[in-house]
Amino acid sequence: MRTLRTSWPASWRVWALASAVSAVMGLAACSSTPKDDPNSQANLEKLYEEAKEDMMSGSYDRAIKTLERIEGRAAGTTLGQQAQLDLAWANYKSGERVQAVAVLDRFIKLNPSSAALDYALYMKGLVNFNDDLGLFGRIARQDISERDQQAARDSMQAFKQLVEQFPDSKYAPDARTRIDYITNSLAAYEVHVARYYYNRGAYLAAANRAQAALLEFQNAPALEEALYLMVRSYDKLGLNQLRDDSERVLKSSFPDSGYLNGVVRKEKPWWQVW
Repeated sequence: MRTLRTSWPASWRVWALASAVSAVMGLAACSSTPKDDPNSQANLEKLYEEAKEDMMSGSYDRAIKTLERIEGRAAGTTLGQQAQLDLAWANYKSGERVQAVAVLDRFIKLNPSSAALDYALYMKGLVNFNDDLGLFGRIARQDISERDQQAARDSMQAFKQLVEQFPDSKYAPDARTRIDYITNSLAAYEVHVARYYYNRGAYLAAANRAQAALLEFQNAPALEEALYLMVRSYDKLGLNQLRDDSERVLKSSFPDSGYLNGVVRKEKPWWQVW
């Protein structure tokens, strides 16, 4: 006797296959809970807590790797923004100033309306400011042609943007103080360069550099010496009218200046403004 086989209609076979696939997908969904999703809020917050613990313990390299993962997975969220700011700080603390500034620039560009924008600007200024302070100590005996003041200028630009956009920010008062300090430091540096040229007989270059300091930095203490160098340089060049004009401005601006009496102060490092 032949065994009879039931022949399923094609539509039934399709329905059976679809049902089986749905059952498999359902089981997969049940086994893959949001807790296992690496991009879930719970997992991202857990990663962030790990990164914070690493930063507190000084394990900045490990924190950086974790924060980079969070930044990529939580882009556009508040947690993603916080991870960016912490990533910049971790890079800075590990000595990676360039990377820290790059992260802050990215934050500023991508989050122009963030409530933390003033802090990002402040941190950018601070990163460059502290790098500049370190520069002062390292180059006290370095040839001036090797000295770079770009970090100081970048720092001042960030602080200025902060006080202009957020004058009432809690970071604004400190930013203003640092702007004054950087201004004085940069002016002192320019005068140091002018003095360098004068001592080597490059009187025109000395006068031009001193004049540039006068035009760019107003009310800085170093401008007293800048005017004196202009007087001496123009005198060496035989430009008597420019010499007299510079001396008149020196007398008007610094009536008690020792330079007027031929009392030249002892030269000190260009970065020491006090």
